[in-house]
Amino acid sequence: MTVDIFIYNENHEFILIKRKNDPFKDSWALPGGFVDYGETTEDAAIREAKEETSIDIESVKLFNVYSDPDRDPRRHTVSIVYLAHGNFNDAKADDDAKDIGVYSFDDLKEMGLAFDHETILSDVKEHLEKN
Repeated sequence: MTVDIFIYNENHEFILIKRKNDPFKDSWALPGGFVDYGETTEDAAIREAKEETSIDIESVKLFNVYSDPDRDPRRHTVSIVYLAHGNFNDAKADDDAKDIGVYSFDDLKEMGLAFDHETILSDVKEHLEKN
């Protein structure tokens, strides 16, 4: 099981990381990773956000679950996606992240995103527009 975290600000700008490792090496992705044994998914989201972006996230809210068996080429992986806020001034690529950037939904048109993150971001955009 994995977690992905949509870290965003009041302008709906958000953090993406460039992956350092395969699969999807050098592709942009939401911060996230595997849940450790004995760890809650909320704690995994907080940990992974800190490890990959150096951001301490807050207002962590469950968004959705993505379970397409083909979403990860390594194996069938279910991802729990969280929405969170954090201080973008603290953003620094670390751990499995090669680079980090702040993006808007308009920036996604020409980016090839890792995994099913294009679908996730499309769903998040729709959600934010409604709320």
